[in-house]
Amino acid sequence: MADTPNVKTVMGRLDTALSQLEAAVHRHVEAGERFATAEDELQRLGEDRSKLAQDLDSALARADRLEDTNREVSRRLVSAMETIRAVLNDHGG
Repeated sequence: MADTPNVKTVMGRLDTALSQLEAAVHRHVEAGERFATAEDELQRLGEDRSKLAQDLDSALARADRLEDTNREVSRRLVSAMETIRAVLNDHGG
């Protein structure tokens, strides 16, 4: 009977095992919460990326329109200068 653990020893082991189980469950819950937080953050980053992509597309489209407008203004200025030169040449200027 000396090899048989007494009730006090068994209860101590059970208490230790339960404490370890409780700590493991706590770690698991915390890891799950961190994972959920990371998933939320990843989703927010994806939404931010989509918004930035839309903003970039809009900015590029606006830049293209401005470039087209700039070319048109330049063309009109050249035409106006040629007209002025022609008028000046016709009038001896």
